[in-house]
Amino acid sequence: MKTIIEPFRIKSVEPIKFTTVPEREEILRRGGYNIFMVPAEDVLIDLLTDSGTSAMSADQWAGIMRGDESYAGARSFYRFRDKVRELTGFKHIIPTHQGRAAERILFSITGGPGKVVPNNAHFDTTRANIEFSGAKAVDLPTAEGVDPDVIADFKGNINIAALREFIEKTGAENIPLCMITVTNNSGGGQPVSMQNIREAKQVCQEYDIPLFLDACRFAENAYFIKLREPGYADRPVKSIVQEMFSYADGATMSAKKDAIVNIGGFIAMNDDGLALEARNLLIVTEGFPTYGGLAGRDLEAIAIGLEEVLDEHYLQYRIRSTAYLGERIVAAGVPILQPPGGHAIYLNAKKFLPHVPVDQFPGQSLTVELYRHAGIRAVEIGSVMFGRHDASGKFIPASMELVRLAIPRRVYTQSHIDYVIEAIIEVFQNRDKLPGYRIVEEPPLLRHFTAKFEPIG
Repeated sequence: MKTIIEPFRIKSVEPIKFTTVPEREEILRRGGYNIFMVPAEDVLIDLLTDSGTSAMSADQWAGIMRGDESYAGARSFYRFRDKVRELTGFKHIIPTHQGRAAERILFSITGGPGKVVPNNAHFDTTRANIEFSGAKAVDLPTAEGVDPDVIADFKGNINIAALREFIEKTGAENIPLCMITVTNNSGGGQPVSMQNIREAKQVCQEYDIPLFLDACRFAENAYFIKLREPGYADRPVKSIVQEMFSYADGATMSAKKDAIVNIGGFIAMNDDGLALEARNLLIVTEGFPTYGGLAGRDLEAIAIGLEEVLDEHYLQYRIRSTAYLGERIVAAGVPILQPPGGHAIYLNAKKFLPHVPVDQFPGQSLTVELYRHAGIRAVEIGSVMFGRHDASGKFIPASMELVRLAIPRRVYTQSHIDYVIEAIIEVFQNRDKLPGYRIVEEPPLLRHFTAKFEPIG
């Protein structure tokens, strides 16, 4: 059979509120044309993020009821710990309430002024937590990774030659750790090859620098390895996952992605001293080390989700359904970052709106119009999120101007995606009418969450 169906039955449904274009125009105006300020009930199809927005399974909801809420040493913690340890092989497993809490703890300990952390591409909260510590975050993508039109199997890779050169120039003593984000979210949800992870580990080992994975979408990355990398086609995904982690010295994870839960995360590592510092900080800011800011029921659901995400029927459906969205809009001439990623499709806003200069934020313009026209919420991943001004005040745009359509796991059916396809094509056909935007108010960090905009003209 050629048709790939959803590998689940729908047992419970949630109604969707329909709004009109004039209603949505007023909602946008009240929210300063920032899609994060739109109330969720006024969104028809919510593709803002795949983080914490997925649908949990019947087994996970049953696990919620079984959760042990003991303050210390809860049964659910040990189930969570053992599952994470089984997949990662790491000695120390430390729960946190979400991924950015794991990042904050890690970089509070390892960061600081004068420190620099390389990555294939830091996502927004990772970069913010590094820079909040006083350290600097540096991206080392490959050339093909920042070219939206190149079709390649592993555009998420870290640039190995650039990594070595960076270490030599910066000094290993100033690099507390190196990270690789799998899959590469800022780079279009593109996977990282096993060979690339292995080579990065070899370089880091030469300079005695720990290698950490940002493992939010580890299972999707492993499935791409199975599909695309020679020697892995006949390997179970679980085995591929275990090999990926075997090359790392630690990991952070938002469980809100590939553990298919609404909240949770962890730090995992082998270093005894670093783990002791992390647990001490955890106790001050998150909670006792066996719950880390989570309820026992959350730990139980994470353990179950980490098992379910390895189901290869699920992963086939997940990757293929994302590609379906990309292929349909590309066939209509819509420019995207190629090839389709694992968790999202990234519209190439610079090509979509060539008449909007980068300092007028074409990605923001497109994001606003998708909501205005069809009630679809996406997110700008371009110069609003990553643009900056240098010391002279010159505007430095992001390397790519993208709009991410992140697909929550097990939430939307094909007819929902067909609606999204139709809406994108209609916006594309009227793209010449879209204005640029200017920022009228912004915070010093993570401005895309709360900044206010106004249309130009």
